[in-house]
Amino acid sequence: MGRLFGTDGVRGVANADLTAEMALGLSVAAAHVLAEAGTFEGHRPRAVVGRDPRASGEFLEAAVVAGLASAGLDVLRVGVLPTPAVAYLTGALGADLGVMLSASHNAMPDNGIKFFARGGHKLADELEDRIESVYEEHRTGAPWDRPTGSGVGRVRDYEEGSDRYVAHLLGVLPNRLDGLKVVLDEAHGAAALVSPEAFQRAGAEVVTIGAEPDGLNINDGCGSTHLDKIKAAVVEHGADLGIAHDGDADRCLAVDHTGAEVDGDQILAVLALAMRERSVLRSDTVVATVMSNLGFKLAMEREGIRLVQTAVGDRYVLEEMKQHGFALGGEQSGHVIILDHATTGDGTLTGLLLAARVAQSGRTLADLAGVMERLPQVLINVPDVDRTRVGTSSELASAVADAERELGETGRVLLRPSGTEPLVRVMVEAADIEQARSVAGRLADAVKSALG
Repeated sequence: MGRLFGTDGVRGVANADLTAEMALGLSVAAAHVLAEAGTFEGHRPRAVVGRDPRASGEFLEAAVVAGLASAGLDVLRVGVLPTPAVAYLTGALGADLGVMLSASHNAMPDNGIKFFARGGHKLADELEDRIESVYEEHRTGAPWDRPTGSGVGRVRDYEEGSDRYVAHLLGVLPNRLDGLKVVLDEAHGAAALVSPEAFQRAGAEVVTIGAEPDGLNINDGCGSTHLDKIKAAVVEHGADLGIAHDGDADRCLAVDHTGAEVDGDQILAVLALAMRERSVLRSDTVVATVMSNLGFKLAMEREGIRLVQTAVGDRYVLEEMKQHGFALGGEQSGHVIILDHATTGDGTLTGLLLAARVAQSGRTLADLAGVMERLPQVLINVPDVDRTRVGTSSELASAVADAERELGETGRVLLRPSGTEPLVRVMVEAADIEQARSVAGRLADAVKSALG
């Protein structure tokens, strides 16, 4: 069996790859692994379970709750809420485990299971590996001690979860949003209720699209992966800005008043300057991945803010932030982590803070985002190559060195092997798009020659 856990939990087509039996079994295994680790010592364990509005989330939630209760955990069922809300409530309620059922920006047939440890943090890799191992042992017939009588877990709905999360968001805002008109695209997802409520209570005039989930329409032509609708809506309604979430609302992208996209790098740049102004950007440092636009790096250097870069994936950004105590990090895709107030990317919180900066500064989002110039990026996937030799091929190293000399200080090259497929991603940035295309094409040929 291949590794079940990816960079963001276990994910697959619901009822085909991700079955009720698997959801139940993984939940039991997670309970046992955390018990082995001593997490439950001295008290009756408790879990928080939430989901996005996918139809499959209904039966998967039932399976997860059954598994946890059968393993002796009391369960607080919070219903449809964003991933960051489940993480927050796991910490705020002192729960030992949090479980979120969502496939984020994936299409409706998919679903996923994400576990949070005490405090609302993602599980360490070694704990995920142990959960897989125990799950496989149980699946192949290994017995386990089942509690009976008063030892079985109790289940109740925690209806206060939504209000508590919104109150948390509002408590973080440095200023109100009075006078702003904001369009919110909720991707027919998990934030369809809480995000508009938070913006309205903060003082904004709100126009919503993609806020009528029916279990089947999540991410369907809307949200942060399909920005055409929100771009048109911002212009149509004369809004100051637009905020687009994905299905579980752990990310956001933005649109300025002209309908132009503001991506995760630009959002990070705006928030970094705002946080430094408020003296809450610890060590004057922001964390991002190696895929961040070179324009972001140049802007941070010009503004005197240090940039620390990690491997691709918000979990690596978070690990770096936690290890060194940094306050702000994120990805170009819109995963933004404000570690003082969230343990994972939080699209609603990010959107609120971005809108707060617009309101406080009196400047347009277009003006604020202009702190950085996005350099053109060209990305080519080179298939059917030996991705394991990217770092050892002298022929490829020579081609990369030639490309970097040609680009000079105004561009950069990144070769990234896929984690799961026999392909290598060639990414080239340059001030001149035609130069970027030319260099990327030559490097793609070099990858084929060296690794094919």
